[in-house]
Amino acid sequence: MKTFFVQFKCELGKAYEVAAALAAAELASEIYSTAGHYDLLAKFYIDDDQDIGHFVNEKVQIIPGISDTFTTVTFRAF
Repeated sequence: MKTFFVQFKCELGKAYEVAAALAAAELASEIYSTAGHYDLLAKFYIDDDQDIGHFVNEKVQIIPGISDTFTTVTFRAF
């Protein structure tokens, strides 16, 4: 399994709608509200044979209300 995180900037007033859509789609394992430059942070797991870029582009960024994303790829847990 590959693990990665995506931070989301949402259109004004849309953070709760985006979080609800992510939860309803059952794409992310965890979703958090955040303060600062981004509104939400989500943790994702995908199979090793899946491409992170395609996954984010085709399944995550299509959710209405998202204005920007920042993906962090992880490679080792401590």
